[in-house]
Amino acid sequence: MAILPIVMHPNAILEKECEKVTDFDKKLKKLLANMYETMVEADGVGLAAPQVGLDLQVAIVDIGDDSGTVELINPEVIEVDGSQTDLEGCLSFPGLYGEVTRPYSIRVRTQDRKGRKIEFQAQAFLARAIQHEIDHLNGILFTSKVEKYITEDELEGYEA
Repeated sequence: MAILPIVMHPNAILEKECEKVTDFDKKLKKLLANMYETMVEADGVGLAAPQVGLDLQVAIVDIGDDSGTVELINPEVIEVDGSQTDLEGCLSFPGLYGEVTRPYSIRVRTQDRKGRKIEFQAQAFLARAIQHEIDHLNGILFTSKVEKYITEDELEGYEA
């Protein structure tokens, strides 16, 4: 697989609503594999296609727990509940962190790599990471939701 270059802000593709995936083929499977390798190499927990320069509704999330790797193709959040405020960063904004409030629990409708429609529930950090990546697919950056920026010096002892 290949490590893809990560697009840094400012870049117009990061603020563009991405096109829906219509071809569930070998190229899509290869893209998902490359995005996963890129995310791991960059020490991230999520990566969206626009962050690697592609105008597609494709994202991947893996927070390192038993939920495993979550592939999101043409995803939408269809239900939300609760609230959580915590620290977020972004591979397209190296060294920038901020407090963001998001729903605590979400229900997501998406497609898998074969085009099958699926729905699932996510809570806590997994819900946060999924929402962050879905925002990318809609041209929304976490910086538009930051309530308080946190410097790298403040990170070590940070608690929301």
